[in-house]
Amino acid sequence: MFKVATFNANSIRSRLHIIRRWVAKEQPDVLAIQETKVVDELFPVDAFREMGYHVVYRGQKAYSGVAVASKHPIEDVQYGFDDEPRDEARIIRVVIKGIPVVNTYVPQGKKIDHPDYEYKLRWFARLREYFSRHFSPDEPLLWVGDINVAPTEIDVTNPKTKLKHVDFHIDVRREFQKTLEWGFVDVFRKHRPGPGEFTYWDYRVPKALERNIGWRIDHILATRPLAEKSVDSYVDREPRSWEKPSDHTFLVAIFDV
Repeated sequence: MFKVATFNANSIRSRLHIIRRWVAKEQPDVLAIQETKVVDELFPVDAFREMGYHVVYRGQKAYSGVAVASKHPIEDVQYGFDDEPRDEARIIRVVIKGIPVVNTYVPQGKKIDHPDYEYKLRWFARLREYFSRHFSPDEPLLWVGDINVAPTEIDVTNPKTKLKHVDFHIDVRREFQKTLEWGFVDVFRKHRPGPGEFTYWDYRVPKALERNIGWRIDHILATRPLAEKSVDSYVDREPRSWEKPSDHTFLVAIFDV
């Protein structure tokens, strides 16, 4: 079995206690991390080595940043899109056990009328070009990360109140769907078709976790040849209740490869 997880840490150095505890319990083969919020020189490499993981990363001060930790050797590491260094801390591509993994921290977008929202929409178009240039939907590929889109009404609490939110606006959901149609399967939804399961609970909402007021904006997507080998996918919401948690939790998918 090949267990893959994704986690927005919201500062990896502040969340190392969460990662250590969860990894000791779950022992994923691969852990993709977003929002590391640390420059490369200060990334906690030794902590991952102590846990028994190889790790690669690209970050910047105070925001963004991506990393991939793996029990297995990490090959063919590349950062960013082919054309713009601005996004090096938002996308990292690796190969693990022969499977390409693309870990993304998609721009959040701020507000519908903000230039960053238009940038977010273009980001998905660029991502589709990137996939077409480097991969084929007929070959195994994983796309994981904090993608900052709740794709359908069951992926957010009270969807009617979120129609103008940058993670649920119809335009961004369409761009996400177009990217799925390039050749991806939503692995979580393959196994968990029902409502009420989320990966993010906003700190600013009182008792959001207890009331289950959340969003499913973290995703594990696989091309069909790999998705067909998935045997389970689930959200582990428990770490969101631990001391000093991230506002996200771990999403897991298991493949029989």
